[in-house]
Amino acid sequence: MIMEKNILLVIVGPTAVGKTEIALDVAKKLDAEIISADSMQVYKYMDIGTAKPSAKEQSEVKHHLIDIIEPDEKFSVADYQEIAKLKIANIHSREKLPILTGGTGLYINAVCYNYTFSDFERDPELIRELHCLAEKHGNEYLHKKLLELDEVSAEKIHPNNLRRLIRALEVCIKTGKPFSYFEEKTKKQEVPYNLIMFGLTRPRDELYERINTRVKLMIKSGLITEVEKLLEMGYSKELNSMQGLGYKQIVEYLEGKMTLTETIDKISRDTRRYAKRQYTWFLRDKNIRWFDVSKQGKKRTIENIIKIVEGKLKTT
Repeated sequence: MIMEKNILLVIVGPTAVGKTEIALDVAKKLDAEIISADSMQVYKYMDIGTAKPSAKEQSEVKHHLIDIIEPDEKFSVADYQEIAKLKIANIHSREKLPILTGGTGLYINAVCYNYTFSDFERDPELIRELHCLAEKHGNEYLHKKLLELDEVSAEKIHPNNLRRLIRALEVCIKTGKPFSYFEEKTKKQEVPYNLIMFGLTRPRDELYERINTRVKLMIKSGLITEVEKLLEMGYSKELNSMQGLGYKQIVEYLEGKMTLTETIDKISRDTRRYAKRQYTWFLRDKNIRWFDVSKQGKKRTIENIIKIVEGKLKTT
């Protein structure tokens, strides 16, 4: 397939909405390759809790940025952006279509809108200090600090997003400029691709039921054993990777802090809350064309996406 090499197809949406299945079918029809935009699927050995595409699915369509680092390796948004852009360029060079799909909004935006990152050496001592303050006084304490330094970023960053909160404070302290300054600078960057962006949605009750069902299936499929093996391999429960949805709660279950029923309920609740935050993030992007998968059905949604993409390809 010959095409303009700057076209990037993007499929986003909240967890459990059906992105994996739809992206897979679209990729088959368009001879495309999939680039995962999921901050948890980059980790090796973490398969069930991250809802990675199955081995069969990955054999049917080539996937990228899955299983690329160890659970204890550092991996930033800037790292993701760099690797993803190289993968996209490689896919284009082979005259194939790249499909960027996932639910991590920051990863999506970093690639699609060429985010710039404050150019300075990370300060491990400052990061440790901020972590200690969060442990001693709570995340809200850091959030109030950010509010003093950068009101715009404080309004966007949830207190529970500790990693992002610490990063914003680090940038403010080290550069003397608000974290939002760099985000505004990013907005002025030239968009590097000819973007075709789709968002998948479902009615809230239906999505939440799908989340509840997925969590139960993860438990049935061996999520507890997966977490046990990670701990046996020496991966600390304090790692960022082990703070992911499902993993943190299973660790608490293994420590006897919750019953299995309570654990399932907590994972489901936290995942529903995460899905709501994902919607909020993606709804801000006016380039995204939304499809209600429940209303249109999976088959028609796929057909509509393919029709739009093929029409775009013919005009480039």
